Amino acid sequence: MRILSVQSSVAYGHVGNSAAVFPLQRLGHDVWPVLTVHFSNHTGYGAWRGPVLPAEDVREVVAGIEDRGVLGDADAVLSGYQGDPGVAAVVLETVAKVKAVHPGAVYCCDPVMGDVGRGMFVRPGLPELIRDEVVPAADLLTPNHFELDFLAGATTCDGVGTREELLEAVDAVRARGPRTVLVTSVLTRETAPDHLDVVAVDDEGAWLVTTPRLPIAPNGCGDVTAALFLAHWHGTRSAARALERTTSSVRAVLEATLAAGSREIRLVDAQDAIADPPRTAAATRLR
Repeated sequence: MRILSVQSSVAYGHVGNSAAVFPLQRLGHDVWPVLTVHFSNHTGYGAWRGPVLPAEDVREVVAGIEDRGVLGDADAVLSGYQGDPGVAAVVLETVAKVKAVHPGAVYCCDPVMGDVGRGMFVRPGLPELIRDEVVPAADLLTPNHFELDFLAGATTCDGVGTREELLEAVDAVRARGPRTVLVTSVLTRETAPDHLDVVAVDDEGAWLVTTPRLPIAPNGCGDVTAALFLAHWHGTRSAARALERTTSSVRAVLEATLAAGSREIRLVDAQDAIADPPRTAAATRLR
């Protein structure tokens, strides 16, 4: 698979394209990273250096790829954090261009906007733009539970809602465009103590994997999750199988990170579990 990935980049650590590209390559896929920022490190450190690339510069890089006549070779477009409305517009333009020359290509959107305990951490107006314009263009969507609630206009996250209410929220989002949705960091009334759920829904049904809640929350896990889910979904065309393989690999990455006492996810240490996901997650059908 050939993937055009429009995301941020850091020199030190693993977020954005710096988290997504290596796992995809380790699985044997060809990745064309288009950078939206190039920072020294992720912003969770509180200080960083490097440029935010203007939307026009991002557009120019995509135009250069188009000049090579290879946009039609892209099987997928992947996007993550879109910190500026102009970048969101470039992503939508890129998706439209790719699909115009390759109708079978898919768009996987990780709608990074916020999280429980932090609220929205993007610019005002961007969540609404993502909800109203970006999400309807997506084929695959990978929100966390907090982001799903915003997109659906629901209140189900942080242990408030039930799994049935969660699925109703997913269905509301799917009705607006994306047929396959992966929801991460799911916490409902039925979630087991000290665990989190991950839920995948498509036209064939809905599935759940429950995973232990480890005492770490490093940056970049969502970026890895979106990339792996896209790769495994494309290879299997099964949300259930993609869910199992993705959660198994991400759990291995987190366990390696915890064992190393590292603030940065240990992608290289866990690369064998990325290339050959262990059979540690079994999906349970919800409907």
